Amino acid sequence: MTINEICNHLEDFAPLAYQESYDNAGLIIGNTNTEITGILVTLDSTEEVIDEAIAKGCNLIVAHHPIIFKGIKKLNGKNYVERTVIKAIKNDIAIYVTHTNLDNVSGGVNFKIAQLLDLQQVKILAPKNQVLMKLIVFVPIENTQTVLNALHEAGAGVIGNYSHVSFRGEGTGSFRPNAQANPTIGSPNMQEKVNENRVEVIFPAYIKNRVLAAMYRTHIYEEVAHDIILLENQNQEVGSGAIGELAEALSEKDFLQYLKQKMSVSVIRHTNLLSKSIKKVAVCGGAGGFLLNDAIAQNADIFITSDYKYHEFFDADKRIIIADIGHYESEQFTKELLKDYICKKMFNFAVHLSVTPTNPVNYYY
Repeated sequence: MTINEICNHLEDFAPLAYQESYDNAGLIIGNTNTEITGILVTLDSTEEVIDEAIAKGCNLIVAHHPIIFKGIKKLNGKNYVERTVIKAIKNDIAIYVTHTNLDNVSGGVNFKIAQLLDLQQVKILAPKNQVLMKLIVFVPIENTQTVLNALHEAGAGVIGNYSHVSFRGEGTGSFRPNAQANPTIGSPNMQEKVNENRVEVIFPAYIKNRVLAAMYRTHIYEEVAHDIILLENQNQEVGSGAIGELAEALSEKDFLQYLKQKMSVSVIRHTNLLSKSIKKVAVCGGAGGFLLNDAIAQNADIFITSDYKYHEFFDADKRIIIADIGHYESEQFTKELLKDYICKKMFNFAVHLSVTPTNPVNYYY
């Protein structure tokens, strides 16, 4: 198993196209052709994590947070980022990061939090738009199913829990090949009419080239008449945060105690309680303050996230409870999510959960 293979598996789950513009996900250090001896899964890459990988015979670290966010102009070891990168390179240890792309997919970081809280009917809190495209292509009737099969195999035609989704409508196509054409149907300089299907399929924008390649490979025409349209539709499988419901409502204090226990946190910073029960819960691992209005719009009783500043707590404005459980604490179980996914895909080498503490925040009681 090479690093390239594990990268492909991880990107099937959390495509790099879904990372935010400021992010730096993907293979940060390493050669894609290197054979894997073992994988260490961690939240953060630090010098101590590199030491743990060396001790456990792992030459690939899969992390959630990028060790490199901005460009590095010098490698002198003057800070922990440079020292970590130098140590990884010296010891032939690759680092792969799946960050906001893992935040932004169904089944990712926020769905792990929802699972830990036993939420039901979980969905994306703020779905993204302009991440879907539609292909419209005109195909001779006898060639339609062959083209559709190829499009579906390439990943087109998936909407939520439904696959092989398409639309077709029958009509008449008309064309006149010129003298330089080599038509599959008809003759040069002769007007031709063909019974065709108008075929429509939706697909994630990042697989456009794959879908077009499948279309061209199986379509019988020399020139394929088709349209590609960028859609404003929200993709319910891609976006920020998650929202779901408890099986039974809890009082505010009971829920905060439940939250501490389920998320293994010792302290919760929160806004004033509102003297109502908690049923609908919105979550966002890491810094999720930008989703407050989405949580309020969907009538969440509480919004669980981290990295709230003093003045931002006022934004709750008695409409919702904000519960800040800490950045590390909100994402600490991402390691388990990644390990479980990797182990389902690959069985021929060791996958370890890092035991090195990387939370830079400490509390004094």
